[in-house]
Amino acid sequence: MKTSYNWIKEYIKGDVPEPEKVSELLTDHSFEVEEIKKKGNDWILNIDVLPNRACDCFSHIGVSRELAVILGKEIKFPKSKFKERGDLKTRDIVEIEVKNKKDCKRYLASTVFGIKVGFSPKWLRERLEVCGLQSINNIVDAANYVMLETGQPIHTFDFDKICSKKSNSKIKKIIVRRARKEEKIKTLGDQEYELNKNILVIADEKKSIAIAGIKGGESTGIDSNTKNILIEAANFNQIVVRKGSKDLKLKTDASWRFENGLDTNLADFAQERLISLIQEIAGGVSGKGFADFYPEKRKVKEIELEFAYIGRLLGIEIPKKKVFNILEKLGFGVKERKDKFIVTVPTRRMDVSIQEDLIEEIGRIFGYSKIPSSFPKSVLIPPKKKDEVLWRNTCKDILKEKGFTEAYSYSLIGEENLFGWKKENLIELENPMSAFSKYLRPSLLLNLIKNVKENLKNFKRVKIFEIGKAFEKKNGKFIEKEMMTGVLSEKKGDDNLFYEIKGFLEVFLENLGISDVWFNDYKADPEDSDSFIWFVGKSAEVKSGNKEIGFIGQINPDITKNLGLEEKIFAFDFNFDELIKMVSEENEYFPISFHPSAIRDIAILVSPETKVVEVLNIINLTGGELVKDVDLFDIYEGEELPGGRKNLAFHIIFQAKDRTLSSEEIEKLQRKIVKSLEENPEWEVRK
Repeated sequence: MKTSYNWIKEYIKGDVPEPEKVSELLTDHSFEVEEIKKKGNDWILNIDVLPNRACDCFSHIGVSRELAVILGKEIKFPKSKFKERGDLKTRDIVEIEVKNKKDCKRYLASTVFGIKVGFSPKWLRERLEVCGLQSINNIVDAANYVMLETGQPIHTFDFDKICSKKSNSKIKKIIVRRARKEEKIKTLGDQEYELNKNILVIADEKKSIAIAGIKGGESTGIDSNTKNILIEAANFNQIVVRKGSKDLKLKTDASWRFENGLDTNLADFAQERLISLIQEIAGGVSGKGFADFYPEKRKVKEIELEFAYIGRLLGIEIPKKKVFNILEKLGFGVKERKDKFIVTVPTRRMDVSIQEDLIEEIGRIFGYSKIPSSFPKSVLIPPKKKDEVLWRNTCKDILKEKGFTEAYSYSLIGEENLFGWKKENLIELENPMSAFSKYLRPSLLLNLIKNVKENLKNFKRVKIFEIGKAFEKKNGKFIEKEMMTGVLSEKKGDDNLFYEIKGFLEVFLENLGISDVWFNDYKADPEDSDSFIWFVGKSAEVKSGNKEIGFIGQINPDITKNLGLEEKIFAFDFNFDELIKMVSEENEYFPISFHPSAIRDIAILVSPETKVVEVLNIINLTGGELVKDVDLFDIYEGEELPGGRKNLAFHIIFQAKDRTLSSEEIEKLQRKIVKSLEENPEWEVRK
């Protein structure tokens, strides 16, 4: 807001410091002064008034009041003296109708008769020019001057141009209403606007004569022939004015003030001030009193302010007398009662509603620079370790290192994603947003299987995982559990993907410190709601000891075919809540053996139903500690093998911790393993 330095000085009793000092004081205690510029015999102060203080400081009097309090001086308000016609009351010739009192909280009208329109005096033109306004004529200039002085936008109409239904009627009716559809208005400056129902207008009984709170209309504008005027000082709804200004792309000094909110009680002072100024520079006599629409009068607020709380909040003890003087000079009514003040807030201070607001006023006037800075005293308590978060992040890191990509799926699914899941075990939403979000997901697999289909359109290999919540209903109870699920598929992929994902899981569980892991045939019980997902014969339970911790295997081919997929999908599915109960942060380290290892291969023909783990168990049991590791490197099934059997080929790694094994020892151990394997009549070790 641009402010005149000379103008401010007029309202303060006593000497006022130079502009630079005024700028410094206002910046330290009230608002930042962005610029000081000399203009003739005056100075322009460009002040950044904050929106919350628009109610009392978008005016020269408001800024002067702030400066006077900072300087510890008294403020002198301009006096309003004007002549009234005793024989003519304004309310007898002006009728006000407000269609919606929410749009207009107050409308105050007065009249002045017998004025003479002409040029404004030099002092008035200079004041407006300093503040960036152009002189038009003495009546319009006086209205603009009072707006800048008081902060209340005020408008003047040519009284005789306001139309009535009856041509001989002496009563002028002012109507505050919303614009009609496709209604148009030509404003001052010969600009035409098309209005809409969001825009508030001032109208007479025939047409709109102003855009409320924004700009006056040309039809009732003041010109050289004007003799009688109607003065409007209103309080329009700030939201309605803001929307209207935005729709019309029209910003004015008046709209700017209305948009930020104004005190309804400011209208009286502004009206009297303008009548007085007009009579001083243009003559005339006003009608007696005002026509006033004011359905709900704004009342003062009372706030209890505790003495002790001031010091606690500001960090410094301010003497009680000093607090009293600051509040009183700011215009607050103050009464002392025991250990607190009862503070009456003037209606112009719409930004003050709680005791913290009052303490802020005390602090800024006292001076924030006087408040000593100190470090806060507090005890920093480190957060408790959350195993769930730690292990979730650890598992994600391991999965990503092994080539898996993390997926995030919605927790809601539709019927097309059920893949045969029993509805009685699902939790259904009472008010779903759509058919695609009807149920809470009972398994992460349902969304991941669908994701595989979409990803295989663009990639040859899909390897994704997700850790998240799954929801199920069992025996009438709702069950929520954290799951960790992954899927693996590739174009033209074979059953070797099963062993790939199985090998990964063994390493994964080993990294988590979960020992005694083994795989057991998965035989679905009738009550298993997800039994249809797994392909029987190519799926297994993952166990640690005797406790089941998850599943691994191929997804039922019926599901993939229904999705239009020829590719096989392999997956693992773990109860993450149970998994993290078994993990261990402690690792037992063994020294690396300095003695060389030796590798021998062995191939064995077995029946089709034989599981690899059965052969592995015999090899490990027979070899004992000298068998460091056994790797399955080939599975072959073909017509040329006798009896429809399959061939399993293994690498056996021999190594001792305390010595180098001789070739004789290795060959002896190899023969022992072969003998143990051939004890099964259906197996044949190939030589």
